[in-house]
Amino acid sequence: MTSAAVEASRTILTGLHDVMASRSHAQAKLNDVVDVIGKSLDSEVCSIYLLREGMLELFATRGLAQEAVHVTRMSIGEGLVGVIGEGIETLNLAEATSHPDFSYRPETGEEKFHSFAGVPIVRRERAVGVLCVQHADPRRYEDVEIEALQTVAMVLSELITNAEFVDEDEVEGRNAQTGTEQMQGFTLVKGLASGFAVYHQPRITIEHVVAEDIEAERQRVYLAFDKMREQIDRMAGQAEFGSAGEHDEVLETYRMFAYDEGWSRRINEAIDSGLTAEAAIERVQQRTRMRMREIDDPLLADRMHDLEDLSNRLLRIVSGQIGTAASLGLRRDTILIARNLGPAELLEYDRRRLKGVILEEGSLTSHVVIVARAMGLPVLGRVAGLRGFVREGDHLLLDADEGLATARPAPGMVDAFEARFAKSRERQAAHAALRDVEPITRDGTRIQVMINAGLRDDAANISLTGADGIGLFRTEFQFLVSATLPSRERQTRLYRDVLDIAGDKPVKFRTVDIGGDKSLPYLRHDDGEGEENPAMGWRALRVALERESLLKVQARALIEASAGRTLNVMFPMVAEAWEFDAAKQVFDTQISFLKGKKKQLPESIRYGVMLEVPSLAEQLDLIAPKVSFLSIGTNDLTQFLFAADRANPKLAARYDWLSPSILRFIRRIVTTLEPYEVDLAVCGEMGGRQLEALALIGVGIKRLSITPAAVGPIKDLVRTLNVSEVAEAMDGWLASPPPNLRAALEEWACLKGIHCD
Repeated sequence: MTSAAVEASRTILTGLHDVMASRSHAQAKLNDVVDVIGKSLDSEVCSIYLLREGMLELFATRGLAQEAVHVTRMSIGEGLVGVIGEGIETLNLAEATSHPDFSYRPETGEEKFHSFAGVPIVRRERAVGVLCVQHADPRRYEDVEIEALQTVAMVLSELITNAEFVDEDEVEGRNAQTGTEQMQGFTLVKGLASGFAVYHQPRITIEHVVAEDIEAERQRVYLAFDKMREQIDRMAGQAEFGSAGEHDEVLETYRMFAYDEGWSRRINEAIDSGLTAEAAIERVQQRTRMRMREIDDPLLADRMHDLEDLSNRLLRIVSGQIGTAASLGLRRDTILIARNLGPAELLEYDRRRLKGVILEEGSLTSHVVIVARAMGLPVLGRVAGLRGFVREGDHLLLDADEGLATARPAPGMVDAFEARFAKSRERQAAHAALRDVEPITRDGTRIQVMINAGLRDDAANISLTGADGIGLFRTEFQFLVSATLPSRERQTRLYRDVLDIAGDKPVKFRTVDIGGDKSLPYLRHDDGEGEENPAMGWRALRVALERESLLKVQARALIEASAGRTLNVMFPMVAEAWEFDAAKQVFDTQISFLKGKKKQLPESIRYGVMLEVPSLAEQLDLIAPKVSFLSIGTNDLTQFLFAADRANPKLAARYDWLSPSILRFIRRIVTTLEPYEVDLAVCGEMGGRQLEALALIGVGIKRLSITPAAVGPIKDLVRTLNVSEVAEAMDGWLASPPPNLRAALEEWACLKGIHCD
């Protein structure tokens, strides 16, 4: 907030303080408020719309026709005012009619005004109204004016609530929910759980918005910051996962935010404008939320969630409302509910009682998900409207495998869930019993089953599952959870630890695959900014070859970590053979350098590539003589083949791994590579599904790299198969595809007594 914005806000707040202290009735106060704001900002129009019975109603105006007050009403999402209320966003337009959602209301007499700016009036994270200004001349409002409006909107929230202009039940979005309610979400960590709903955070009500003594408020914030930082340091020091891992780096990043000077400066500036400590924190927090809605970069959005979590913690401390569900203690099996969580807050909970987590937001790369996975907690995210459907203490069934949560389940649903839960545990026990059993088919074919990994602790799953090694170690995970570019020493330490845990079993390290949906805030670039198709843009090996220092550091770290052992390294998203040559040259240069330094080198180095880009299939004769192994990355390959973004739900039906197209493509790769001594594998989700794995084995795949949880089920499948029978069936189907190959394969497996989940 600029000094000009602070002064403008302070001037308006002083005027509002006098209005609020007056003995006028509520409507008169609102009329005075629009006059104060309009005059302070030299605005020809200032209007306040408030939420009533689901509509945004004009409650007060300076400049528009007074006859429109309590007459003009708009639905949420209707017109510019409705857009602001729906998205809880700010609009700043030089020409209001240029906006596609502009809606003309003749009774207001607003046709002579061109410019428009509006901000939401927020109460408990919901828009309860809109404050807007207009001018006859077309112009965008200055940042100082917008910031002043946003600060004033906070004060209006208090005035509106005290005057009971809005219904608290409407603010909360409460429904009289008593029956069974099922909610869809996005699986963040798989698993099943049953427990009772506990809200992570009680509502914090800010009683006073306008400061009486600015210096006193500043001291309150300073003391709260000190206390919060002590808490974070203590929790980070007490976190235990059994062994060191990337979660340590997650917590270190989280702690970095707690000490961020920019954040504390913005809160101080809000206090300077005349707000109390609580209101200043909430003011900065609201701006953070608005920014989060505008961020397409998933990693940056996750970082903003960490800052949001810290804001909540600071607000609780400064208001004296410190207690969370964690501090109060969990008395029974619990499903934790939150809008979002920070990693440190999750660690506060009793792991014996905490069974699962449901979030209104959340993403696969968020820090809390990494920590939850390490804790073994199922997590369901992106469940909209939780507070409207679930009450504190409701019984919840969490099925993160299917992306489903059920509140207040009927007895029959509980029985079915418990039966499934028990069956799941039985299957897990049966699969665990296969740990030391080799996956050999009935006709004697040995199928190699390896795991995908990305964190240090993931390597332990080799021994836990009896896998043949790590077929894909995603080295970018270390980069994604780090606040800064990981040093060579840190990278070397991670790779060496993974190799130590793997022992005599191979680990295939994939060089860093960043860019696209895995961008890093500390590694910016020009060419890839604003890409329309980031999955097909500046990412993976393309980034590494352009930013050669990135690949150089990683190459040296991998070589040094593998001293005296075999190094398996593969390059992602290779589209043409020359890209492999360029990447290998970086490694060759580092080997020569280390030889000159008389450093111990790997006993041998095996190079490989990921086949994800279809064009590489047309250059297999060029690249096969140069590589020791090739891994088909089915996730990216399939979306490229079908021109179907795998993240787009509208295209889900076009993203079928049992399509003749993808299976014919993979079989052609198998056939082409037969004359070469190249280990061919499939890595990705496709190989971890039993029916899909059955098809892959039928087209000649003998190596799979899959999630650890899928190792047992795939071993179980392999031991029931006769490869020659599956291959014969697949040959027939691919020569003359049936209308539904998936259905045909399911029917065939059933007739053969092969159980596929």
